[in-house]
Amino acid sequence: MNTRMRRAAVAVAAGAMAISLAACGSAEEAGGDNDSTATAKGDNIKVGLLLPENKTARYEKFDRPLIEKKVKELTNNKAEFLYNNAKQDANLQAQQVDTMITNKVDVLILDAVDAKAIKNSVQKAVDQGIKVVAYDRLAEGPISAYTSFDNEEVGRTQGEALLKGLGDKATKSSKIVMINGSVTDPNAAQFKKGAHSVLDGKVTIAKEYDTKEWSPDNANAEMEAAISAVGAKNIAGVYSANDGMAGGIITALKAADLTVPVTGQDAELAAVQRIVAGEQYMSVFKSYPSEANAVAEMAVALAKGEKLDSIAKDKVSSDSAKDVPSALIPVVSLTTDNINDTVIKEGFYTVPEICTAKYKSACDKIGLK
Repeated sequence: MNTRMRRAAVAVAAGAMAISLAACGSAEEAGGDNDSTATAKGDNIKVGLLLPENKTARYEKFDRPLIEKKVKELTNNKAEFLYNNAKQDANLQAQQVDTMITNKVDVLILDAVDAKAIKNSVQKAVDQGIKVVAYDRLAEGPISAYTSFDNEEVGRTQGEALLKGLGDKATKSSKIVMINGSVTDPNAAQFKKGAHSVLDGKVTIAKEYDTKEWSPDNANAEMEAAISAVGAKNIAGVYSANDGMAGGIITALKAADLTVPVTGQDAELAAVQRIVAGEQYMSVFKSYPSEANAVAEMAVALAKGEKLDSIAKDKVSSDSAKDVPSALIPVVSLTTDNINDTVIKEGFYTVPEICTAKYKSACDKIGLK
């Protein structure tokens, strides 16, 4: 992955939003070639968006409206935009792909529930002349392009933050618990790989779990099991792959009267409030506008029969597609030190939204006003 993205400033992430499109032949290797059947089109295109679930706040709050807004902007409000959410059901998502095919979308933006299980559906869409852009998760099959964050860098960022949070307890004898994401999500494996690259040899991983469906309830049960197996007094910190699970983990920690550094990802409002309150050490801030803009530009270009150029500065390969033109967006470690420069500056939340009556005192202590 691109180590140059390490510790990227928010300004860099914001800069990724201003991306231009031109001609390039890189899409051909990934099944995204613009052959003679791809007739150039104007703004009257049909764009489909399929998102994986609605338990994680980001998808309905940020991804869907941001992508739709950018698609409309790029097509002078002439594009038809079709949307559906699979609610963590891979079979339902396969049916939704069939519906998109029936509706004859020109391009499909796909955030897969199960990246491997969706392969045949991707092939069906491509066979019908539909370009498929993998969004946030690298779906299997002949996709034309891919937009996400640097996922191994996310894991490294989390791991480095956890070591920093441990302070003088960041030793080989210190025991931590790792609670990773779902095995059906290829991103989860990359987060885990990045985190292990930082944590292995620095601390002892006493217990590790892969959490079905990224469920906060499952993460809560895993944390309770870890506390029982390892002993509350022996746990120095917890690696949580995302904020939703961090909430379940922290509930278990509180029940055991234990306060230790806990990581997260997605900068959910509840997580930012936990960070303010000192319950969660960090989250990974990801500029959803940058990611949404990138995938919208890719999708519109492909739907119009155009090739990708400067928007796809990276190449990523899956088991079924090589050198997929990709845009990997930088990430930032979110702590009490940079709330103003991240989620507030980019308009995710306002100070009043974060600093409700319950958190006002904690906000005052860190100067968040």
